[in-house]
Amino acid sequence: MAFNDLLLQVGGAGRFQQIQVTLVVLPLLLMASHNTLQNFTAAVPTHHCRPPADTNLSKDGELDAWLPRDRQGRPESCLRFTSPQRGLPFPNGTETNGTGATEPCTHGWIYDNSTFPSTIVMEWDLVCSRRALRQLAQSLYMVGVLLGAMIFGHLADRLGRRKVLILNYLQTAVSGTCAAFAPNFPVYCAFRLLSGMSLAGISLNCMTLNVEWMPIHTRACVGTLIGYVYSLGQFLLAGVAYAVPHWRYLQLLVSVPFFAFFIYSWFFIESARWYSSSGRLDLTLKALQRVAWINGKQEEGASLSMEVLRASLQKELTLGKGQASAMELLRCPALRRLFLCLSMLWFATSFAYYGLVMDLQGFGVSIYLIQVIFGAVDLPAKLVGFLVINSMGRRPAQMASLLLAGICILINGVVPQDQSIVRTSLAVLGKGCLAASFNCIFLYTGELYPTMIRQTGLGMGSTLARVGSIVSPLVSMTAEIYPSVPLFIYGAVPVAASAATAFLPETLGQPLPDTVQDVENRRRGKRRQQRQERKQMVPLQASAQAKDGL
Repeated sequence: MAFNDLLLQVGGAGRFQQIQVTLVVLPLLLMASHNTLQNFTAAVPTHHCRPPADTNLSKDGELDAWLPRDRQGRPESCLRFTSPQRGLPFPNGTETNGTGATEPCTHGWIYDNSTFPSTIVMEWDLVCSRRALRQLAQSLYMVGVLLGAMIFGHLADRLGRRKVLILNYLQTAVSGTCAAFAPNFPVYCAFRLLSGMSLAGISLNCMTLNVEWMPIHTRACVGTLIGYVYSLGQFLLAGVAYAVPHWRYLQLLVSVPFFAFFIYSWFFIESARWYSSSGRLDLTLKALQRVAWINGKQEEGASLSMEVLRASLQKELTLGKGQASAMELLRCPALRRLFLCLSMLWFATSFAYYGLVMDLQGFGVSIYLIQVIFGAVDLPAKLVGFLVINSMGRRPAQMASLLLAGICILINGVVPQDQSIVRTSLAVLGKGCLAASFNCIFLYTGELYPTMIRQTGLGMGSTLARVGSIVSPLVSMTAEIYPSVPLFIYGAVPVAASAATAFLPETLGQPLPDTVQDVENRRRGKRRQQRQERKQMVPLQASAQAKDGL
């Protein structure tokens, strides 16, 4: 495990690490915008049926004569009268309603554009019988994220982190821009799917490239920084969406900057740890010497040589030649244990998270305000998570964040519907805990898997998270059975999954494993330590019994 010493020799968390970490995490500001973009681009405004084309809408009461009303006096969204109805009193005092036959909105809809001047719902009439298509667009985006996690996670272990990041930036820029100019709904969905694929690759490789270039004592700081940048992206989305409410302009605004990210990503330095795990010692040496020069450690860089690296990384080169396949996650007992437990954590976190954040209009207040509140709660939540991660360890932080989130959501399920302040407060608290859980699971997964299969492991974890985000909207349909059923499900899953952390080892202060053998040694070392502790307890107990006898 000498690689950490090499990083410290060439500058530790020096100028290079500071610059590259900043440039790598910057795109995450807009990745947050893409993930929840449809809260704004697919917002559903108030709407009602459009009357026939020959209707004189300038005449008082003419429009109301076509619109049946509900018990609250609001126009029906999906029905209109087959002929104008007049003469019967209506709760608001007018005489423009009737009890005639109704029909679907055959001439389209009239939308209230006071808040949202243009959304995909308004442009392609994704309401009433077509309302499921609105959710389809978000589900297809999540399918893209799922595919991207599987494909780009594996490619990053084969081709390197840097090359995949460059490709992902370009794909996001092109597909996001094309989505802004989509002529119809199917084309829009196709480009959103491609955007989801590339953004999954960015998320995974951002964490891995940064963690692999940082010394042990700084990894938690980097993971927390990434989480905070994502939270700031939620604030940014609220501001940008308020300033640019037209969906095409908003889609374009969060996509074009990725062209700039694509250009400067060519200057990234590939992970030397990945080079060494791939057996490419010459490129490992060049990368370390380049980093030493940037950090002002020219002498230390010059002292490195192929012989020094072979001596320092002898075990890694002996045990880590070649690349492990995704099947190793199930074939190897040590990796299988990690894979199954982490899969539960990834699924539960994403499942409950997107169950809360993708229904902002359901809170009954300004969608922009809720977006800001959901972003604001991340700041203290992730700070507390960071303190727990660094002081108590990754495992207690992961368990506590999931358990508390699930409890908040379960309590929310029994709070009466009319207590909106209490319900909103519990939802915000639960969302903060889930954000802290996401922050921890990225770091924890990267530290548990060995270098040779780290990206594949992160990719599979993210894949399970995407499955959770796809299933989550389907669970919301159970509200037709009873309004609180979705909340009970959203809360029970993270509470149950939190138990999986008991089967995972602690990684606080531990060096990153490079090979599967390192993972096995970690398990054996833990068992050996437990046996030694039990042996030490025997004489202590015997001594205590002897004193009692006296």
